[in-house]
Amino acid sequence: MRLAGPLRIMALVISVGLTWLVASILLGGPGGGFPRIQQLFASPENSVTAEPRARKYKCGLPQPCPEEHLAFRVVSGAANVIGPKICLEDRMLMSSVKDNVGRGLNIALVNDVNDLLKFIRPLHEGTLVFVASYDDPATKMNEETRKLFSDLGSKNVKDLAFRDSWVFVGAKGVQNKSPFEQHVKNSKHTNKYEGWPEALEMEGCIPRRTTAS
Repeated sequence: MRLAGPLRIMALVISVGLTWLVASILLGGPGGGFPRIQQLFASPENSVTAEPRARKYKCGLPQPCPEEHLAFRVVSGAANVIGPKICLEDRMLMSSVKDNVGRGLNIALVNDVNDLLKFIRPLHEGTLVFVASYDDPATKMNEETRKLFSDLGSKNVKDLAFRDSWVFVGAKGVQNKSPFEQHVKNSKHTNKYEGWPEALEMEGCIPRRTTAS
């Protein structure tokens, strides 16, 4: 019976301590006053909300393409580690996730120059050609291959060399050089990765081919 008094005192101390702890949390700690309670009951109009994320359109473009245009994004490979990506009209045509990319020129997983020539030669007029390099795009190229890409609208293919980064969108039967092309030379003075230049990313809107009536 002698312990009843001390036990009651201990229970009272614990109760007071828990009450103080709960009140401290709700009130925001010492010196916090009532801001946290006020915040709980604040109206939605008065609460601070995060800025909405910028809307992304087809293939992640920051704005939609005009009518009769195709949205695209082409990303070259990063060194020999991260594969390239080719997206058209919000459809991912090639990527490492789809497991349909390889080192060289990624058009349709064509790495051998003979297969490449067979692939490019019979294209119909107006066919769009998307190209993204990965690791090394130029070692297996010959003069005929470079001429074919030049005829598709490339102005940089003639200078393409070992381990350069290159992205390109052209078309069979194009009259002028394509505005959709980027090229970075492999240089030990400017390379972003050891032995490779930076990856390239290109996006835009390509006008659909108009059919003559």
